[in-house]
Amino acid sequence: MLVAAAVCPCPPLLVPEVAAGAAPELDAARAACTDALGLLAAARPDRLVVVGPAESGGPEEYPQGTPGSFRGFGVDLDVRLGADDVPGEADTGGGPRLPYGLAVAAWLLERTGWTDAPVDGLGVGESLAPEQCARIGRGVGARAGRVALLVMGDASACRTLKAPGYLDERAAPFDAEAARALGAADPAALTALDTALARELKVSGRAPWQVLAGAAEGTSLNGTLLYEDAPYGVGYIVATWS
Repeated sequence: MLVAAAVCPCPPLLVPEVAAGAAPELDAARAACTDALGLLAAARPDRLVVVGPAESGGPEEYPQGTPGSFRGFGVDLDVRLGADDVPGEADTGGGPRLPYGLAVAAWLLERTGWTDAPVDGLGVGESLAPEQCARIGRGVGARAGRVALLVMGDASACRTLKAPGYLDERAAPFDAEAARALGAADPAALTALDTALARELKVSGRAPWQVLAGAAEGTSLNGTLLYEDAPYGVGYIVATWS
């Protein structure tokens, strides 16, 4: 049963080594993410499931210890999901590797010293329909014991002229509704987010958020919005459900 959730953005720029000189610009977002993970630890989960965007439709599962890297961003930095001492194929370069959103989650967990519960990773892509995401989420929420979710994903990438997706006047209203739904722990509103519009606005969080909506069905969690801003023209949202 789902007992808590944290929603965080997943830009590689959240990692100071990747952001380099621009790192201080996301200090507030990093602090909010740290607070959100603190709430997950306080919920005393038996298992943490990290859900994030994936290039394939998915769902793709990533066990604890799966490696990820920021070398593609010019940084000699490697991470592992939930632990850095789990042996496996990754030690010799084989096996699955974390998509970037889950790699950012692994970095957040390492940064906060997460040891509170075993960790599983789940990648979901934008090709999944809301009903599919909700069904995946219901399966996660139905797992035995106390389950917590760390949900990674960005809002639109079209908030300014210099944004990755250029300026789109529909972006700010979309992000405002997503922030409201996440801050209010409103599963119905998350499920109702427009899939086609989310794709046009380059929203990476739509599918992960709708997995959260499915996992939260039948619960009575309360939401808190910790952070909402659009540095670099991309919407970043941090929220907690407990």
